[in-house]
Amino acid sequence: MGMTMTQKILAAHAGLEQVTAGQLIEADLDLVLGNDITSPVAIKEMDKIKSQGVFDKDKIALVPDHFVPNKDIKSAEHCKCVREFAYRNEITNYFEVGEMGIEHALLPEKGLTVAGDVIIGADSHTCTYGALGAFSTGVGSTDMAAGMATGKAWFKVPSAIRFNLTGKLSPWVSGKDVILHIIGMIGVDGALYKSMEFVGDGIRNLTMDDRFTIANMAIEAGGKNGIFPVDELAIAYMKEHSTKTYTIYEADADAEYDEEYTIDLGALRPTIAFPHLPENTKTIDEVNAMKEPVKIDQVVIGSCTNGRIDDLRCAAKVLEGKHVAKGMRCIILPATQHIYMQAMDEGLLKIFIEAGAVVSTPTCGPCLGGYMGILAAGERCVSTTNRNFVGRMGHVDSEVYLASPAVAAASAITGQISCPEE
Repeated sequence: MGMTMTQKILAAHAGLEQVTAGQLIEADLDLVLGNDITSPVAIKEMDKIKSQGVFDKDKIALVPDHFVPNKDIKSAEHCKCVREFAYRNEITNYFEVGEMGIEHALLPEKGLTVAGDVIIGADSHTCTYGALGAFSTGVGSTDMAAGMATGKAWFKVPSAIRFNLTGKLSPWVSGKDVILHIIGMIGVDGALYKSMEFVGDGIRNLTMDDRFTIANMAIEAGGKNGIFPVDELAIAYMKEHSTKTYTIYEADADAEYDEEYTIDLGALRPTIAFPHLPENTKTIDEVNAMKEPVKIDQVVIGSCTNGRIDDLRCAAKVLEGKHVAKGMRCIILPATQHIYMQAMDEGLLKIFIEAGAVVSTPTCGPCLGGYMGILAAGERCVSTTNRNFVGRMGHVDSEVYLASPAVAAASAITGQISCPEE
């Protein structure tokens, strides 16, 4: 019986010739990731087991990104804990304010994630790196602690769902619309503990930023990971950003999949997830057919899902020469310092500010209801983030609508959920 792409990576890292779905294995880790919320818990667990240090100071990444620059005393104490641990253990890849970015945009940019890696991170959106052909998945802080101490982690080998992508996206349709369409189709538990493997000739028409967005939200369908085959575009990205050795794994022709879906990218429409689950999706056509427009108070463009340069370029294209609606708050967060500089060099920041938006330092802040965009009772936000649970971005009586940068930017201009003119 053949193996999927994910199963081949896990078998290699477990020192096994073959693995099957449901099998328990112990695999070697190429990278262990933590942030300013999850790392302090892991550090305390390491103290409990009296760990003598980390397994490899070069294979741990610590990225304070959720509450930085620190918003209060508690967040400052969390970051101090991470900072002191990093210095104590001489962690190579510790990123202080000024160097940091949103972790899942920063690590590929820094070349720390490549094809064939096994990566765990104490953050659920660690599945992002599957865009480069790595097996990457989110874990709890206790598993992070064990990973930092031993360089190993236990896994149950996942079964898989195959998504065959064909055709080419229409204007103003992006990777965010693809993954929202999929989640709306299979549900938030449709891929529970399964590998979501994206294949097909349509992949060549997706940018790397599209792929990062799609893999990033695999967890929102319950997926253990999302993964793409390694093609010329992925190889070019890795060669530009990394000096690490990468390994290309391909699924066997007789690999088994629990389900298979074929998606015509050209048939997709801009898609919005209504409150309070990512599966509650509507196309822009369905929104336009509603009796009343969906009026909003705030727009957020950024996050580990949609804060990359393609996302900012798209938002700037929509906002250029226009102005956000009166009373509208439009917050834009480049995902890393490098992306911030790119946006500045390309004149995007000027477009945003002239349009009446504010541009923030890289941070996860508003996505998790931390800071930099908290909602009051009754307020609505169109956001390019990844979750719209009850109270996710503030008050339990607020509402979050998930969308692409194109829809978010257009909505900021009109004050209601909108799409750019086609």
